[in-house]
Amino acid sequence: MTDKLARVKLARAAAALNARSGSALPALVLMTDDERLIDPVAAARALPPRSMVILRARQDSRRAELASELRSALSADTKLLIANDADLAAHTGADGIHLSEARAHEASHWRAAHPGWIITAAAHSRAATHISAVDAVFVGPVFETRSHPGTVALGATQLDLIARQSPVPVYAIGGITADNAQQLADAKLVGLAAIGALTV
Repeated sequence: MTDKLARVKLARAAAALNARSGSALPALVLMTDDERLIDPVAAARALPPRSMVILRARQDSRRAELASELRSALSADTKLLIANDADLAAHTGADGIHLSEARAHEASHWRAAHPGWIITAAAHSRAATHISAVDAVFVGPVFETRSHPGTVALGATQLDLIARQSPVPVYAIGGITADNAQQLADAKLVGLAAIGALTV
């Protein structure tokens, strides 16, 4: 559980990055996680205005149930994306989809089928940020994270280098907290994404 003050601090850091970018995309993103986020609906409700939730759930039945719960719980200005499940996104009236790096090549297809969707993708390298038809990429892990144990973190400097060379807006993800977000204050980012730092 993260205290409210820390969540507010993280939201402010994300908002500052977003304002500097001039993007209309949400500043703060909650990524759901089967193991690490016990109550994703409560965490989503605690988000500030103009945030985004990316629903990730391995089981089809749980993903559909949670999509319905989140769609009902979220405010009108909070966006909902479904990870790797365009059918569910369309069925629940989600705002778009988030694609894994392995499926990022599908973005053009889904852009043609749903021109109004927000489409994002995961990217774990500079080359992976060069994806056509996406609105933004999530680059990381920036810092050490329990989601990817043993993975070498990029660090703030390397992330900024990737972001400045990316043809599309970049969100930082991986081990982001209210404290270490300050290391990203000068990075060319559209916003920040987190799991643990946004739990309630």
